[in-house]
Amino acid sequence: MSEEKPVLVDVADGVMTLTLNRPGAKNAVNRAMAEAVAEAMDELDSNDDIRVAILTGAGGTFCAGMDLKAFVTGELPIVEGRGFAGFVEAPPQKPLIAAVEGFALAGGLETMISCDLVVAAENARFGIPEAKRGLAAAAGGLIRLPRQIPPRIAMEMALTGDFIDAERALQLGLINRTVPAGSALEGARELAASIAANGPLAVKLSKQVINESTDWTRDDMWQQQQAIVMPIFTSEDAIEGATAFAEKRAPNWKGK
Repeated sequence: MSEEKPVLVDVADGVMTLTLNRPGAKNAVNRAMAEAVAEAMDELDSNDDIRVAILTGAGGTFCAGMDLKAFVTGELPIVEGRGFAGFVEAPPQKPLIAAVEGFALAGGLETMISCDLVVAAENARFGIPEAKRGLAAAAGGLIRLPRQIPPRIAMEMALTGDFIDAERALQLGLINRTVPAGSALEGARELAASIAANGPLAVKLSKQVINESTDWTRDDMWQQQQAIVMPIFTSEDAIEGATAFAEKRAPNWKGK
């Protein structure tokens, strides 16, 4: 792959694939990469023909984190309003799947946990070793990771900087599934196809409820959910889904 573009973007069958394309630097995130990811995320959410996206890395590595060489020169891989890597503080509205080969470390892990689903190679490794470099996992490792795995395990990972393997990550629920080394992207595409086959409005709003409901109270959670999901039940897609089921055919979604 050429390193001329920091991110390669491909769209096929309703699935956008974003490939972090700095293999010589283990796909470390610099400013140019962050800006390219942010641009792709805008296209993902604005293009009705795209249902789901996959984020992966070139050269057998997902992402080794922030480009430290660029950091010491004063460059930060942050996009205003989007955060690190161009999206960790403002993930897309549509589903995003991480396809992980090799290492997802530091900002690479934080990028991974900003995705909705994770397919990882059996030999993948994960960690937030920022403390080993006198830094802190401030792109989500300290606040998002404890919400995805037991807080004591997140605490250990943050304070020691030690890595965990794919088997442990699967046990902890940090990733969805493991696949043989070299086939993470293939596995992610299978998962993406399953999502893309469903009603796009239902998928988008279901993701919204799951993400936002973590802050809801028992007193208002049903009302909050109702306000978001009601458009699903009054949509053209809902009628189409029921009709297609009765007629034993694949639905023709309109996303409305």
